[in-house]
Amino acid sequence: MQRGIERHKTPERVLLVRSIWNGAISFGLVSIPIKLVNATESHSISFRQIHTEDGGRVRYRKVCELEDREISQAEIGKGYEDADGTIIPITDEDLAHLPLPTAKTIEIVAFVPADRIDPLQMDASYYLQAGGAPAAKPYTLLREALKRSNKVAIAKYALRGRERLGMLRVVEDAIALHGLLWPDEVRAPEGLAPDTKVTVSDKELDLADALMDTLGEIDLDELHDEYREALEEVVAAKAAGEAPPESPEPARSGKVLDLMAALEKSVREAKESRGEEPGEVRQLPQRKSARSAPKETGGKKSTARTTKSTTTKKAAAAKKTTAKSSQGTKKTAAAKKASTAKKTAAKKTTARKRTA
Repeated sequence: MQRGIERHKTPERVLLVRSIWNGAISFGLVSIPIKLVNATESHSISFRQIHTEDGGRVRYRKVCELEDREISQAEIGKGYEDADGTIIPITDEDLAHLPLPTAKTIEIVAFVPADRIDPLQMDASYYLQAGGAPAAKPYTLLREALKRSNKVAIAKYALRGRERLGMLRVVEDAIALHGLLWPDEVRAPEGLAPDTKVTVSDKELDLADALMDTLGEIDLDELHDEYREALEEVVAAKAAGEAPPESPEPARSGKVLDLMAALEKSVREAKESRGEEPGEVRQLPQRKSARSAPKETGGKKSTARTTKSTTTKKAAAAKKTTAKSSQGTKKTAAAKKASTAKKTAAKKTTARKRTA
């Protein structure tokens, strides 16, 4: 593969973008010439190994163990060590003639929803740059097709002596390639979860939710490497012959004895850091679960007693009502009987008078 340097102009500065791989995207019968460019860069501070007594650089020399002499880079090649220790030489020509369709091509094999990709598989990231004016049309076609479908492309490609798996997605107006680990390269998390049985209460979950809600979201562009900045201060102080800045007191760490207290304190501190009033911890609505049901402890006995007392009072009231009703019924019956007797006596008297 040929390498080239492209000048990429931005409003802020002119960047040198070096392509690390030149080839093409195979999209069915469509071929898109592209250049592969690193999408990330490391800002980590690196150190040299030195001799602590005099500060001299410590360097590695490449020595042939058979001849016991140092050799140059031009004399160094590749070799595969067999199980019995035999070294099998592999030349660049051997690698160039591998029977791989992906040797010079990023071959798209499928289109899938983005959520089908496990983040554990994510590896290095690259940008795909259109390789000249003829590539502009098919490049734009693939980009717009990916946008409209809301899918990502799964592809196979060869880089640095091995075939790799990748994912193509749209980033602004460019197509990005994310290297993916093969599925069998991702370990299963077996045996890593706690093996002790732990119960988390709804109140603890509510406090955790309240803490998450208080912390809220953040603009990822605001995050920066504080370790690197502190390291730069140390290097600058040492270069100026000054004492390095003192490190702040480390936060105390240890076993959390009271999880609820720790959660409540975390919510308060998070609110204070945002300039909000600590106030009372806002609890989120209770989740509907089996744990929300009344507990079968002392509360159950109290509820039973209350129910029994209420039932007794209702029975007594009903008994009194029934008694009153019975008494009223008896009085009514007696009155009717007396009235009937009077009417009968009156009829008899009238009949006697008529007979006389």
